[in-house]
Amino acid sequence: QVQLVESGGGSVQPGGSLTLSCAASRNAYSQKCMGWFRQPPGKGREGVAAISTVGDNTYYSDSVKGRFTIFRDYAKSTVYLQMNSLKPEDTAMYYCAAQPYVYCTTFSWSQDVRYDFWGQGTQVTVSS
Repeated sequence: QVQLVESGGGSVQPGGSLTLSCAASRNAYSQKCMGWFRQPPGKGREGVAAISTVGDNTYYSDSVKGRFTIFRDYAKSTVYLQMNSLKPEDTAMYYCAAQPYVYCTTFSWSQDVRYDFWGQGTQVTVSS
């Protein structure tokens, strides 16, 4: 029903920046909540950031707050994750996710089971 394609990953040094993109196959206005998750090797998937369509309310994990910014381009049906001041612990596979029926909330945005559609992931590696 919805296809998501991530891009923009790569390798950077600590303190560097990357911007990830997630293109949706459907109009961005039809996706009530768009989120970014990441999965380090051997660990579970954790929520990084999310954004709701109406009001562009944003949510961030404590570990990335102040360093990462999530935003949407409705004309391109694309959600972005701008990552600044990257740290080695940010190294992970990053996935975008979409929920077309329910808006993000403070209580639900970071729960992966709340999202219906997922991209294939893009690798981010931060090392010296």
